[in-house]
Amino acid sequence: MIGVIRVFTTDKEEILEQHGKIISQNYDLPTISRCIPDQPLGIYNDETEELAVPKIVQLGKELEQEDCQVLVISCAADPAIKELREEISIPVIGAGSAAALTALAIGQPVGVLGITETAPDVIKNLLGDQLVGYVRPEGVTNTTDLLTPSGREKGLEAAQQLLNKGAKAIVFACTGFSTIGLAGLLREELQVPIIDAVEAEGLFASALYKQLFSKNVQ
Repeated sequence: MIGVIRVFTTDKEEILEQHGKIISQNYDLPTISRCIPDQPLGIYNDETEELAVPKIVQLGKELEQEDCQVLVISCAADPAIKELREEISIPVIGAGSAAALTALAIGQPVGVLGITETAPDVIKNLLGDQLVGYVRPEGVTNTTDLLTPSGREKGLEAAQQLLNKGAKAIVFACTGFSTIGLAGLLREELQVPIIDAVEAEGLFASALYKQLFSKNVQ
């Protein structure tokens, strides 16, 4: 089982399970999803990330106790990943580092699409000189803004700006783009590689899970 940690609060089962479903559908793996409490707007600045860290660690511990073999922190900033890895014994994958490493494998100039003022440090640091631009969709400042009717439209406009800056591939620096299915729209409209952070975290998690599972059954 892969445990999916959502870093915002929701009581809507469909939204909570969305990232786990993406991983299950793409990699044919079982997932279980949990969200942190008391943060309906998720993580969108340093203060909200600091608030989330102990909640993510606690949730990770609980998922390990529920027999998860791999955890993913489904947030492109990789919040609390260092702290959680120190507290549990199973692998922890961050969406941001997974997406950036996938982009590096392509070897093309990368544009990053996110919802914060600048790209997450983990993505900037990994991409280095390969990063040619960062854009936040107009009017989007947290994950709930992406669920509005204009969220997908503004996302498409922002992605086009990145192509104009010289990007040959686009990385999502917000997993909320996965929730609204933005990758499919951009792939159809722009015809360039779109690296969805949830798909990327699932790719890394699935490789680890299958390796661990094969060891367990031998």
